[in-house]
Amino acid sequence: MIDQHVVDRIIAASDIVEVVQDYISLRKRGVNYLGHCPFHNEKTPSFTVSPSKGIFKCFGCGKGGSVVNFVMEIEHLNYVEALKFLAKKYSIEVVEKEATPEEMEQRNERESLMVVNAYAQRYFSDILLKHSDGKNIGLAYFKERGFHTNTIEKFQLGYCLEQRDAFTRSAVHDGYKLDNLVKTGLSIQRDDGSTFDRFAGRVMFPIHSLSGRVIGFGGRILKTDKKFAKYLNSPESEVYHKSEVLYGIYQAKKSITQENRCFLVEGYTDVISMHQAGIENVVASSGTSLTHDQIKLIKRFTPNVTILYDGDSAGIKASLRGIDLVLEEGLNVKVVLLPDGEDPDSFARSHSATQLLEYIAKSETDFIKFKTRLLLDEAKNDPIQRANLITDIVRSISVIPETITRSVYIKECSRLMDIKEELLYSEVTNHRKKKFEQLIQHGTPAGAVKERETPKLPSYISGIYCEEQEREIIAFLLNSGDKELFHHTTDSLDDPEISITVAQYVIDEIMNDELEFQNLVFKKIFDEYGKLIAEGPVPDNRHFINHPDSQISQLVVDILSTRHRLSRIWDNNSTPDGNDINFLQHAIPKAIQVYKSKVLKTAIKRLMDDLTNLKSDQKDEINDILGKLNQLNDLMNRMSKDLDRVIL
Repeated sequence: MIDQHVVDRIIAASDIVEVVQDYISLRKRGVNYLGHCPFHNEKTPSFTVSPSKGIFKCFGCGKGGSVVNFVMEIEHLNYVEALKFLAKKYSIEVVEKEATPEEMEQRNERESLMVVNAYAQRYFSDILLKHSDGKNIGLAYFKERGFHTNTIEKFQLGYCLEQRDAFTRSAVHDGYKLDNLVKTGLSIQRDDGSTFDRFAGRVMFPIHSLSGRVIGFGGRILKTDKKFAKYLNSPESEVYHKSEVLYGIYQAKKSITQENRCFLVEGYTDVISMHQAGIENVVASSGTSLTHDQIKLIKRFTPNVTILYDGDSAGIKASLRGIDLVLEEGLNVKVVLLPDGEDPDSFARSHSATQLLEYIAKSETDFIKFKTRLLLDEAKNDPIQRANLITDIVRSISVIPETITRSVYIKECSRLMDIKEELLYSEVTNHRKKKFEQLIQHGTPAGAVKERETPKLPSYISGIYCEEQEREIIAFLLNSGDKELFHHTTDSLDDPEISITVAQYVIDEIMNDELEFQNLVFKKIFDEYGKLIAEGPVPDNRHFINHPDSQISQLVVDILSTRHRLSRIWDNNSTPDGNDINFLQHAIPKAIQVYKSKVLKTAIKRLMDDLTNLKSDQKDEINDILGKLNQLNDLMNRMSKDLDRVIL
């Protein structure tokens, strides 16, 4: 991890014009520079670089971002690698901070452990291919599993001799410190000082980092003795944290990017057999429950995940809750249940890549539908279990960040479970409210902007798409978020004066009504803005221009690289100055009101549509809708009085 002050130095030193000119020719046009885009073929130059804003934007293919984003795209690097690339160009030493002797020792120790793991991998591979026991036991096992020689070499498979300390003695003889062997977990030292090999008598599966270095091992015992665990992994160490690792990610990352999909399986041999069958965009959780770090690792390469479950797997239900984490990260999750008695390893060995992909295409279903059907089969007609099922499904749907996706799943679950959509919407909303309570509590000072507050909207309004208004509010946040909007003098001795920024006002207004932006990237920016101002000063544009999430940086550049066009609520004859406080004091509340008015108008239309579909004998439903319509129309009238002119 690079310290933020080092990141800031790198970005400050990096001249975007200078960096881009290393790859393409630029010519000055006004305050900006123009050239042919390096990311797509074009005859007329549409690639613009703004040195004052530190951004690039191609108006042909749409790519844009900061100097870091440019290096990531052009050199095919990740965020940290791009920072190091720029640091090298501008002779900036990339260190986390001034290292103490203890920290230097820790760094040296980490590298020593990596070196020990690399040695162990070579040793185990040599034993497998050259030692008689390795060939007769370990290699024979892999051949029996159908693994070809090139597959064994690709995954650097090996074998650890059954003699209790054969590896440890060899490593110490070759100059490796026993202390480091113990710290990696490769060797275990007893209280009496004697040692033995952790993986004795096991075939070895090296676990690689994203860059391809060996950070740990998995070992499978070949005996049937139940006293020993079938699989054994390296313990946690300075270099191996199992919650952050996916087996096969190094071998799969290129294919995942190309296919824009990742297959998720359980075990080492599942990954290897699928690779050998020709399907390489596959990784394994290695038998552990999925973690946020593992999911984010997948998300770096694709938003699409397909989980392959064994046909007779008893652990499907146990793993369902972990999959909620995948939904929470906004990934698109599909599930495939293999035929009875099959797992990805056996199925891949008995089918070609074409047959396997055809089966997946025919059998895959979205995760929520799969979970609903699975639990319905178990609940049958038991009302208690059905109630628990509803709670379980609602919890899964509530973590999905995209509102439209949530709505689709609610509709499908309503059909499958024969439950009213309104009930499911209500429960999902309650779950999501709890999630935002902490952010609301840490928002702006309570009541500080009460006199400018728009009428509060009912909690049953949700999932309404107003992209133009959402974009305008985000543009105000990015362009003017740190500007003081209101200044209050109070009677409080603790806080005699309260200053309200544009960002604080906007977030307070939106969050108090528990509204959610429907554009997922707008929502990410808004949520992150709220967290940042709850923790400290209002962030400036550079935070989002140089954001590691390319979707965020791209959108911010799009907004900042094009002069913001105000919506039709503004007087066409006026040319407001975005820096003018008088304009902002008028414009910001008005933008919020227009957004809420659009939400209200859409909600009213939805209720009217529902009303027309009801029959005359559905009196309770009709009265409920009429009550809501009266409430919303009253709010609409109150809000409209404060608007000079509203065109929605």
